[in-house]
Amino acid sequence: MTKKLYIKTYGCQMNVYDSERMAEALDGYEQVNSPDGADMILLNTCHIREKAAEKIYSELGRYRGLKEANPDLKIGVAGCVAQAEGEEVMRRQPLVDIVVGPQSYHRLPELEAKAARGEKALDTDFPEEDKFEKLKTRPKAQRGPTAFLTVQEGCDKFCAFCVVPYTRGAEVSRPVARVLAEAEDLVSRGVREITLLGQNVNAYHGADGGETWGLARLIRRLAEIDELKRIRFTTSHPNDMEDDLITAHGDCEKLMPYLHLPVQSGSDRILKRMARKHTAAEYIRLIERIREARPDLLLSGDFIVGFPEETEEDFQATMALIEAVNYGQAYSFKYSSRPGTPAAERAEVDPEVAADRLQRLQALLTRQQKAAQDAMVGREIDVLFEKPGRLPGQMVGKSGYLHAVHVTGEVAVGQISRVRITESGPNSLGGTLL
Repeated sequence: MTKKLYIKTYGCQMNVYDSERMAEALDGYEQVNSPDGADMILLNTCHIREKAAEKIYSELGRYRGLKEANPDLKIGVAGCVAQAEGEEVMRRQPLVDIVVGPQSYHRLPELEAKAARGEKALDTDFPEEDKFEKLKTRPKAQRGPTAFLTVQEGCDKFCAFCVVPYTRGAEVSRPVARVLAEAEDLVSRGVREITLLGQNVNAYHGADGGETWGLARLIRRLAEIDELKRIRFTTSHPNDMEDDLITAHGDCEKLMPYLHLPVQSGSDRILKRMARKHTAAEYIRLIERIREARPDLLLSGDFIVGFPEETEEDFQATMALIEAVNYGQAYSFKYSSRPGTPAAERAEVDPEVAADRLQRLQALLTRQQKAAQDAMVGREIDVLFEKPGRLPGQMVGKSGYLHAVHVTGEVAVGQISRVRITESGPNSLGGTLL
């Protein structure tokens, strides 16, 4: 009899991809949308946000009743909190049967078998074998028109605020042939847009025989797949934005005019304390070069407000950078310390001061985002349609700039159609099919 698997995914797109692969790795399970009645519950966790571990323990507490009602229910914690906390997860929440880090989820079938024997199953190693090589071939089911594809994991940058090098390990790139094979398989099952994923994706250095490919070369090769119509990548580091990747934004038609390039701060003093290894001026010049290659590029970024020792002058430097760059989209957070990182040992900014700065920064970013959306009204753009909308006859898709676009009319999922934008809403654009 087929068992039921419930996966709750936290955090980044890479965790979404990892959750898909974990579900595929477990034989004899069908995925369900609720933990009620599930035979296995997996929490695929993220350690980036504030109090991430505490939120996971709180979520686990909600499953106590399910475990009491069904003692055979297996509960697992995967991802970056699992990697960071290890045995502590089982100590604090004895109802947990499986703890598996993000580099070991290809071993889930063995861990599940161990849990089925009534043993606790823990694996937070950084195994030598390639987990992607060990994973089963993806099932041949039809897919939606968009998909994530992990090409690189880990990070060697060691920014002072970040846990990724400790939870995901050193930078590792998947071999070119395996990336191409997975991409071609996804396209054969209906995918028309692929987003290449990595903690530091533009540091990709995939092996191909005796050669090493950078991300730009990989993108150009993927663009040769006829039925693959769109390519994106995220997340990037400014120091790895090499010349050929900048050029690709201008001459690779399938590479979408959207770039997420985090800067974190506009203050050189804070950037140095963050160990970002670039200055605000270097970042701005980089943006200018990319926009020279692709003038209509929509830029997205990340910002941390209230980093230890940040002054009002430092904050104003960040506001000045935002004004200079003009973001079409951005993510911003109030600093929260991560145990084990260098910044965790430094004196923090007063929380009320940090909250006020975040509010001011987000107000500026919101104005820029609205202006970018409003500027789309009257333009004719291509939209990849992904699903029906909430209203009768409505379809929703994405522009090349990653704006959500809704129309009313006959259009199929997976179809790319020309749309004239007629309205700009709070979080989406409305248009008319041409």
